[in-house]
Amino acid sequence: MTAPLIELKNVTKRFGNHTVLDRLNLTVFEGDITTIIGKSGGGKSVLLKHIIGLLRPDEGDILINNKRFKEMTRKEQTQFKRQTSYMFQNNALFDSLTVFENIALPLREKTRMREDAIKSKVMAKIDQMELSHEVIHKYPSQISGGMQKRVALARALITEPKIIFFDEPTTGLDPLRKNAVLGMISHYQKKIGFTALLVSHDIPDVFFISNRVAIIDNGRIIFQGKPIELEQSENPVVHDFIRGQINLKDDLTGLNTKQEVMDLLNQEMDRANRLQANFPVIMFTIDNMTQINKHVGYITAQRIVQCLSTLLKEHFGAAGTSARFSQNEILMVLPHTDIKEAEKDLNELAVDLQKQEIFQAKSYPKACLSFSVSAGLSETKQGTDTDSLIGQALSNQKIIAHVECIKQGETA
Repeated sequence: MTAPLIELKNVTKRFGNHTVLDRLNLTVFEGDITTIIGKSGGGKSVLLKHIIGLLRPDEGDILINNKRFKEMTRKEQTQFKRQTSYMFQNNALFDSLTVFENIALPLREKTRMREDAIKSKVMAKIDQMELSHEVIHKYPSQISGGMQKRVALARALITEPKIIFFDEPTTGLDPLRKNAVLGMISHYQKKIGFTALLVSHDIPDVFFISNRVAIIDNGRIIFQGKPIELEQSENPVVHDFIRGQINLKDDLTGLNTKQEVMDLLNQEMDRANRLQANFPVIMFTIDNMTQINKHVGYITAQRIVQCLSTLLKEHFGAAGTSARFSQNEILMVLPHTDIKEAEKDLNELAVDLQKQEIFQAKSYPKACLSFSVSAGLSETKQGTDTDSLIGQALSNQKIIAHVECIKQGETA
């Protein structure tokens, strides 16, 4: 197995008589997005501050590339810190600096770039964050909380660091922008390849971008592993924790959670097997999501997910139970519908979906962008398991809505 990039061993931290971290163990692997979840005041932010050296443990060790941090030379510690970046919970923007100056600050402090190169890089990041050029001369107090969050994210990414620490990066954002920020983190992590350690309470949204998840409870890590391992955990403490923290509905889409839909699917498959009855499921996929993020923005990408979710509820109503299966997939279970009725409703959805403004090429005049929504039906059979059923739905997918790039000089 790959050696850990960062490892905490039996780390304990007390403030007076209050123990915040209690013999805590955590492993972070290079190139992963590792997300720490837990209740408010549970020690998540204190944990991050230990890793970056703002706090020292009372007991235990912090290892960087298998070397104790406290035994590293000052030069080695400085070199490690220069490879890192941090997005603070409260953004930590400098009130006396403009938006442009806040984003440019790490470049001016850590590099010897010329001013014209700094300007070019900052403006490119401004565009990627979907901030208007009008904000660059404004001060943090003159822009909204959502804009401040995006400015803080731009500053964290501007030096293309090897490790980024995100402390509640979506706090205070509406569901649309919250998912857009998570999408940005995922996109840039894949593009740049940095290691991310993210503290969040956005369950289940954050699971879609995480390679590994760790749960901190009462100062200890009670679980660490892949999101799918967390969802399937039979540990009653972990199970109760997740059930207590997870939202009853997906904030962005208003759909059910993935776990609820998978539980329903398993229950209905058992019932169908007993009664020798079949029912359909549909898997929807928004193709080319990376290009949507890149060319028209992360918020637009989430609006497409939101639009599809709204129409699913309108066309299938109470007959269908749906959840986001991944960042660009929605799974629908139709336990009381036959395959022909599902096909009819799906065809009507396709017509309606293609009419939506967000699926018109003219809505993207500045981008030559093509993308599709695909849908695949599959039907339960005797002895079929959930993985095979979902796999069959994916293999049966066909395009139900499409946006084709319109080049300059052409007309829709």
